[in-house]
Amino acid sequence: MTGIPDRLLGDDERVVMAMRPHWKELTVPALVLLVVSPATTFAVFTMPAGDAQRWLRLAVVAVAVVVVLRWALWPFLVWITTSYVVTDRRLITRYGVIARVGRDMPLSRVNDVTFEHSSLLERVLRCGTLLVESAGERGQLVLRDVPRVEEVQRDVYRLAEDDEERRRRADQP
Repeated sequence: MTGIPDRLLGDDERVVMAMRPHWKELTVPALVLLVVSPATTFAVFTMPAGDAQRWLRLAVVAVAVVVVLRWALWPFLVWITTSYVVTDRRLITRYGVIARVGRDMPLSRVNDVTFEHSSLLERVLRCGTLLVESAGERGQLVLRDVPRVEEVQRDVYRLAEDDEERRRRADQP
């Protein structure tokens, strides 16, 4: 399970949900790998003999490596380094392969939680975009390709209400 280290959590803060973007993000990279690998092997071993055969084979392999790096490995690295974590106090997003970007939104500032399926495929796969509106200056947090997006929306809303109730009880003498 993806998540964040315990040292980055506050006192008495616990992780409720930790997820990566939906696996559908990996279908195109997997298809690229499944097509490029055998096609490259076929091209290399069926290349006609001649003086340029060695250089042509190297060129075919070099192009295949570039294609795999760009359209298979890079999307996988983006997927594996993206995480959405919901604790009982905040929403946490982290993404970035080389340069990292992180954003935290306290549940106490959540005003609205909306989900969206942008296609029939997203409805079938039960994934989509989660839009969390906040009272802060940055406004909204957009989480794309969230798995089980409707359940996550319900749980984030419930956690925001629970956090408000916890704060109300703490303020009472």
